[in-house]
Amino acid sequence: MIIVGLTGSIGMGKSTTAGLFAAEGDAVYNADAAVHRLYQGRAVDPVGAAFPGVVIDGVVDRKALGAAVLGDAEALARLEAIVHPLVHEEEAAFLARAREDGRRIAILDIPLLFETGRDQEVDAVIVASAPADIQRARVLERQGMTEEKFSAILAKQMPDAEKRRRAHFIIDTGVDIPHAMREVEAVRRALLSLG
Repeated sequence: MIIVGLTGSIGMGKSTTAGLFAAEGDAVYNADAAVHRLYQGRAVDPVGAAFPGVVIDGVVDRKALGAAVLGDAEALARLEAIVHPLVHEEEAAFLARAREDGRRIAILDIPLLFETGRDQEVDAVIVASAPADIQRARVLERQGMTEEKFSAILAKQMPDAEKRRRAHFIIDTGVDIPHAMREVEAVRRALLSLG
């Protein structure tokens, strides 16, 4: 089974790209979705103990948690020390299921793939990318997004040009879905030829 890391900066079409691979029958693991599940399950007690007041109605309230760690590197490190091992356990279980199911390609959708060094743990890296003006327009359409929030998010992410430089494959999401689908199909052919 070929394990592929899929990444891309905010607004670059990474989730759409992941969906295109899933539509082709590939196993897709979404790290952000795993965190959402954990905040309603296994992470509730340890996160609540570390950050009093962030558990509301039995789930981790993401706004309250965000406020508790915002601008506090030590608090963020404490949170990551709790959540990251749980996410890795879920990922390992996902990969085991994909192998048992006979999947030939498993996609790990990880927003900070390069920033966390996870690109070293996969067989290939795909970067979803689009022109900066399209990215900006997409992000600013999101509920509650501001120029300041967008700038803060970008500041935490590796620049798109560097991600593109380090990628094995790039999916251009800036044209339209049929174009991106053709690129996904080409990448799948290349990946399957490796396996």
